[in-house]
Amino acid sequence: MNAPAHPHAHTWKFFRAGGFDQVRLDAAADLLHLEQLDQKLWVALSCPVKGLEFDEKTLALIDTDHDGHVRAPELIAALHWAGERLTATHRELLARGAARLPLAAIGDDAAGAPLAAAARRILAVLGKADQEDIGLEETQGHAELVAGAPLNGDGVVTAASTDDEALKALIAEVIGSVGSTPDLSGEPGVAADLLERFVADSDAWLAWQHTADADPAVRPLGDATEAAWDALEAVRAKIDDWFARVRLAAYDEAAATALNPSGDDFRLLSATVLSAQAESIAALPLAKVAAPGAAEPALPLAAALNPAWAERLAAFAAQVVAPLLGQRTALSASDWQSLQDKLAPYGAWRAQAVDTPVAALGRERLTELRDSGLRDKLAELIAADAALAPEFAAFADVDRLVRYVRDLAKLAHNFVSFRDFYTAVGNERAAEVANGNGNGNGVGIQLGKQLRAVFQAGTLFLDGRSCDLCVKVDNADKHAATATLSRLCLVYCECVRNGERMTIAAAFTSGDSDQLMVGRNGVFYDRKGRDWDAVVVKILDHPISLRQAFWQPYRKAAKAVSDAAQKFAATRAQARDNQMAATAVANTTKTLEGGAPPAPPPPPAFDAAKFAGIFAAIGLAIGAVGTAIATVITGFLGLKWWQMPLAVGGIVLLISGPAVLLAWFKLRSRTLGPILDANGWAVNARAKINIPFGTSLTQLAKLPEGAERSLSDPYAEKKQPWGFYLFMLIVAGALLFWVARSLSGG
Repeated sequence: MNAPAHPHAHTWKFFRAGGFDQVRLDAAADLLHLEQLDQKLWVALSCPVKGLEFDEKTLALIDTDHDGHVRAPELIAALHWAGERLTATHRELLARGAARLPLAAIGDDAAGAPLAAAARRILAVLGKADQEDIGLEETQGHAELVAGAPLNGDGVVTAASTDDEALKALIAEVIGSVGSTPDLSGEPGVAADLLERFVADSDAWLAWQHTADADPAVRPLGDATEAAWDALEAVRAKIDDWFARVRLAAYDEAAATALNPSGDDFRLLSATVLSAQAESIAALPLAKVAAPGAAEPALPLAAALNPAWAERLAAFAAQVVAPLLGQRTALSASDWQSLQDKLAPYGAWRAQAVDTPVAALGRERLTELRDSGLRDKLAELIAADAALAPEFAAFADVDRLVRYVRDLAKLAHNFVSFRDFYTAVGNERAAEVANGNGNGNGVGIQLGKQLRAVFQAGTLFLDGRSCDLCVKVDNADKHAATATLSRLCLVYCECVRNGERMTIAAAFTSGDSDQLMVGRNGVFYDRKGRDWDAVVVKILDHPISLRQAFWQPYRKAAKAVSDAAQKFAATRAQARDNQMAATAVANTTKTLEGGAPPAPPPPPAFDAAKFAGIFAAIGLAIGAVGTAIATVITGFLGLKWWQMPLAVGGIVLLISGPAVLLAWFKLRSRTLGPILDANGWAVNARAKINIPFGTSLTQLAKLPEGAERSLSDPYAEKKQPWGFYLFMLIVAGALLFWVARSLSGG
């Protein structure tokens, strides 16, 4: 049972070319309803993105899955995407393949409005705000336009994004503190996340500073507290070590001696080059540990100190002891504890410090940035840039729409149907049929000689012919393995131009292949009119024409006779040369040995019996041949006049008929599909190349119409009437045979 009709089924029109029905895509409605056309009626279902005479950028945009092939669903999706963004009255632009897109053709709905705004912005940036249409001239550099705009929709601002010097300074400070994000222009910039980090770190660091202001105990020495803390921390471990030794000596007086350096220690030191900062000296106690007495032990701060620590203890005494305890020459254990207690709040506050590179800007600058509102202004600038993202993203969609309007119809005519192939190369009748006798979309006969299928790479001139069915191939051997099924005579050429190389396969569909051979040179003209040096590297030999097939048996016979004669002559000449060389060597050797050169051998004696036999054999052969010829001629002359042409035709048919019949079947089965399948296409139809159409694909050399021609050739070879002589000989033989039969009464 047939499937139910689509509720809004489209009415299709077809034309016949290449031996099968192909759909006509004359209007936008045809293109926008392709999903309703049974894909079994599509000529191709897939084509490669690269290697075609078609804009690769457009094909890459259509190839949404990026697998290197455009398939039917992707083409349908591209057509619908473009149709949805055009107004209903301008969708015919898709069918016409307009090179420029009127701004009025872009819809004002949710799908089209962003593109319309983006198109106007592109023109404004280029100084063409008054222009009413847009094309690839303006859109193909959309990425550079976006990158060069002060605000380009990427949510990243640079110093070039504003004229405010204060904001420029803040942008530089943020980048120097927390890093940068590349802008579309390539310059370092600030994004929202970096600004948020900068603000958060600044506020946290300022809040930490504020806790010290709220508690006076944190900074007992004011701004000098930090230096005092650093001076105390520099000697804390060593002072704790000295008081621990003192307490241990108080525990056991005998320990005092062991806790101080011994004589052996000093003797070891004396054997080295000493320095007050040497590690071996710094490891000794700060001062001598004495046995406990009546007074509380105290660490001297000015004299009798370990020289490696003298400088740091002096800084400690000046920055910590004197400001907090007053001038001291020695430090008791209680004094030491008191100093630690006074600076403990600062130590606790410092342990909670916010570690951030933002602090390098200083409290005053960070406070200024917070209170001046500059950070908020920078956030607003970043938000304004990000808000333009949809509009700038639409720049790429404008370029896509311009390309689709220009290219989708052309692709459809090389994908859904092969109109551009079967109406090209001057095939005007096919163009008339494809376009309704020239009254369809108006591109049939007018452009019939200019249109080329996207797989046609150019024209090859070779052997007095021009071949228009030329396709690019990556590997000739691999391509030939599949392309041979096309039954076309394919000549693979390596083309070179200014260091560039490419390989093409050219189909020879007219003339013959007698002079086609590997190594022959030709010239290839690509679609841009550039000429390439072409050399034949491989040939797939198939019948080219019925004329070639007709003469092929005779040419093969003539070639066999010629080859045999040349081989016989070459063999005899080689034997004679060998004999002469052997004789010359023998003569030379004899002369060098001092003797006379040997006399030439006497000619062989005439053997009458031998030559009589030879002459008899030759006579018999000539007689047999003459008899055969005479029999044929007599039989031919015995026919009635109207039977003679039939006899001649029968002989010719017997010789050439099988070759012509075989060639006819092969020529009728020639097809384009395998040539394209070998290049990655998925050809869905039997795209035949019959004899009339094939003849239009290869043009033979011919004189221009109306040209004058002189048949006088001063260098032409003089013709001998060998044919006439042979004819007269055959006639004479036939007459002699007839006379002989008459006289003998036969």
